[in-house]
Amino acid sequence: MAKKTGTIIYKCSNCGYSQPRWLGRCPQCGEWNTLEECIFDPNAKTPAGQGSETAVKAKPVPLAAVKAQDDMRFSTGIAEFDRVLGGGATKRSAILIGGEPGIGKSTLLLQTAAGSSKTAGKTGRILYVSGEESAAQIKDRAERLGIPAAGIELLCTMRLEDILDALDAQNPVLVIIDSIQTVYSAEAGLIPGTVNQLKYCANELIAWVKERDAVLIMTAHVTKEGLIAGPKSLEHMVDTVISFDRSNDEFRFLRAAKNRFGSVDELGIFEMTEKGLNEVQDPSALFITRRGGTSSGSQPAGIACTAVFEGSRVFIVEIQALTVPAKASLSRVYSDKIDSARVARVAAVLEKRTGLHFSDQDLYINVAGGIRLSESAVDAALAAALYSARTDIAIETGTAVIGELSLAGEIRPVGRMAQRIKTAQNMGFTTVLAPEGGKDAKKISDIKELIKTLFGK
Repeated sequence: MAKKTGTIIYKCSNCGYSQPRWLGRCPQCGEWNTLEECIFDPNAKTPAGQGSETAVKAKPVPLAAVKAQDDMRFSTGIAEFDRVLGGGATKRSAILIGGEPGIGKSTLLLQTAAGSSKTAGKTGRILYVSGEESAAQIKDRAERLGIPAAGIELLCTMRLEDILDALDAQNPVLVIIDSIQTVYSAEAGLIPGTVNQLKYCANELIAWVKERDAVLIMTAHVTKEGLIAGPKSLEHMVDTVISFDRSNDEFRFLRAAKNRFGSVDELGIFEMTEKGLNEVQDPSALFITRRGGTSSGSQPAGIACTAVFEGSRVFIVEIQALTVPAKASLSRVYSDKIDSARVARVAAVLEKRTGLHFSDQDLYINVAGGIRLSESAVDAALAAALYSARTDIAIETGTAVIGELSLAGEIRPVGRMAQRIKTAQNMGFTTVLAPEGGKDAKKISDIKELIKTLFGK
């Protein structure tokens, strides 16, 4: 008679003998106190047919009795990647990286495999699984980029069963799947990329690393809207979700949208070269345009600079604004680096508090370098850029504006103001306008005072 799912049995941890009742001594091997309470579960059997159809019954333990481990992270060998992950890759975790085709996901993972092989030492193996390229193609890329191949095991397959067999045989510390959309299992059908395939294959791979001191990194395809293709549950299953974006053909941005083991505010910046992805060592000057001269005429109208925080670092960014008469009865806002609703709100405050009309204008907003800005500290600089573009009066070179703009027209303080002001001054900005003044900055309290200070009466 077949056992029912959920049936409780007692299994010897020494020899595997099982019976329906608990005994102090195993009848087969003679060991004492080795019978553990297990539950019959057909899903406990691996897809490759290995293992047992019984699983040890999980029992709650006091949180105070759980011991924290200090060595739960290891370095990927890439400082910018470690920064986004919160200080390195956490063991027994799963990481999902999404990005558009050709952005450099495979290059990043190959460099990560090489860097991790150095930090993991001789005992740690790296398994690189590719379902999109052949072994010769990956080897050719490694030689072209100058990436050492020592310590990296390569497996080119799309079958989940082959991957699990290799994992059990190699027992690697880092598993790279490129990409999860290409992996399939006969248990979930024969067509890769379906919802069932993604959920089933990802669950099996995540379950493997959760039981061992290993890290799983999977790449994922994205839709034309830039979202990770497949079910949303795939993002819930993993511990970290990372987006890989580009500003142009040169710079790449790595940002965490979800991170159970660190902050989601950190930003990793890379430069794409013929030798692969290089870390940008000094990104503070990456997002401003260097112009000659010091007079106000050297900076065009519609340009304003501000200081923003990305994780633990301060960047000086240049906001560019352009206003033109609306081509239709309804004006529009064109802005993909700053939320369009924020731009429309700042323009409405300007129109209400200064009397300058924006309702009949099309507004174009851009950020130099292609970085996306979301914090409220850019409000005052955005207002200054819009006013400058509308009046065609340039802001004096060497001026930075920091602050949040309220609907009442007040310029409100933002967090870590002292660090922002200090960074701006170190970058050569002689005038810093902020709601918290003093010897380091000139204090401004509302939008009218800001406009008067920047543009005169």
